[in-house]
Amino acid sequence: MARAFLFVLDSFGIGGAPDAERFGDDGSDTLGHIARAAASGAADRQGLRSGPLALPVMASLGLGQAARVAAGEDPFPLAKLAEGAFHGSAQELSNGKDTITGHWEIAGVPVPFAWGYFPETVPAFPAELVEAIIREGEVPGILANCHASGTEVIERFGEEHVRTCKPICYTSVDSVIQIAAHEQHFGLERLLALCKTVRKLVDPLNIGRVIARPFVGETAATFERTPNRKDFAVPPPEPTILDRVVAAGGRTLCMGKIGDIFTHRGVSEVRKAAGNLPLFDKTLVAMDDAGDGDLVFANFVDFDTEFGHRRDVAGYAAALEAFDRRLPEAIAKLRQGDLLLLTADHGCDPTWRGTDHTRERVPIFGMIPGGVGGSVGLRKTYADIGETVAAYLGLDKGAHGTSFAEIIAAHA
Repeated sequence: MARAFLFVLDSFGIGGAPDAERFGDDGSDTLGHIARAAASGAADRQGLRSGPLALPVMASLGLGQAARVAAGEDPFPLAKLAEGAFHGSAQELSNGKDTITGHWEIAGVPVPFAWGYFPETVPAFPAELVEAIIREGEVPGILANCHASGTEVIERFGEEHVRTCKPICYTSVDSVIQIAAHEQHFGLERLLALCKTVRKLVDPLNIGRVIARPFVGETAATFERTPNRKDFAVPPPEPTILDRVVAAGGRTLCMGKIGDIFTHRGVSEVRKAAGNLPLFDKTLVAMDDAGDGDLVFANFVDFDTEFGHRRDVAGYAAALEAFDRRLPEAIAKLRQGDLLLLTADHGCDPTWRGTDHTRERVPIFGMIPGGVGGSVGLRKTYADIGETVAAYLGLDKGAHGTSFAEIIAAHA
């Protein structure tokens, strides 16, 4: 029996969404715009990177062809495909461009309802919710109360938070309320307890996640978020690929924030690390630990949080190149018939206006050692990804999506 490795490069969209205009994102293209900026020198940064975008390994797995399927342009036209490599693109069926929506649909469960969102106003939260947070959470008040980037909001309000112990509460284009607090001055356990309280308070508003964002440091210049982030999410409305793997006797090794996104349902193990590359290290260990019928499901969040939301084109390009340099280590751990599939949950075009996600198609690319590979075309839903993983692991067909396993199946 095979093993499956599903890597989500958080926010690595490739443009072309047919409904992007409805979300204010018509023309957004995370990969395409980064590649163009790099080709023009606009993504150069002294001491970090320079020159055209260099992703030779991802290009050999079909990333460029996936981009052509999605948006009509291949940034890597000279790339030679590796044996067993496959490529395509998927568009989102669900109504949203947020983390939960994208991941649930990847896992075979499109979101059948509309989430609640907070308006892009100051204040962002209704007065009655703020009053309830202060009362039920037993805090002296809250700070921020706006749409914000997580790193920027800590720089702005962190010192006042340390002085007053008022938690920093903010939101984004996601259906989310995020609460940042200092691990020592406020206390990590106190922060987690507050988030549990707020989770109950926002349930009537149909908010997807409440996220604890602990940080350390003593000044705006030294504040740094820690890996102790925790998401308090609404559970998926139907069984996901994680539930189905576990029900069949397999294990799900969930890297980064995957466990929180799925409310730890169908999650055998959670392994976390701060940063893409430390998490990649742990993912390599998980690949070694995975047995027949197991799924390693990893989310590499830095592309989104550190570079997409911060509109850092050079940083995003450098992070992609660093990830690409490590990919051969993962490929080397594949056995005959294993599935390695890379994708994304939405876009976050660093050249786009604002600081929020962008509605884009996502890439489908990867490798099956001994497989036939080739194009899987344009998929009508991310759920085709989950169904393909299910087919490779010998699971029964789910309620949503269509597997493309037969297109790229390993030779008998």
